Amino acid sequence: MASLSDIYIKLDTLETLVKGLKKKGENGISITLSTNDESNQWGQNVSAYVSQSKEEREANKNRFYVGNGRVFWNDGKITNAVKPEDQVQEAEVVEESDDDIPF
Repeated sequence: MASLSDIYIKLDTLETLVKGLKKKGENGISITLSTNDESNQWGQNVSAYVSQSKEEREANKNRFYVGNGRVFWNDGKITNAVKPEDQVQEAEVVEESDDDIPF
């Protein structure tokens, strides 16, 4: 039940992320990794983007991609992570803003 992936993130993308976090007063950011069954023309099958809320996904808001990569090892038995039912997750408040931050 494991895999290892390699993701490449450009320096200018990292700088954009840090600038956005500082501007919003955030301490960190949630990144979603998407792994495909087939590789693209560059031999990549993993993409990384800033995580979106359910509302953002339903509104078809564009994703802010931060990097691409590839799975280079897995044991063929990947399963979904499950949170314990007794933990309650706080709802995130999504604020609309007119700033130039892409996420």
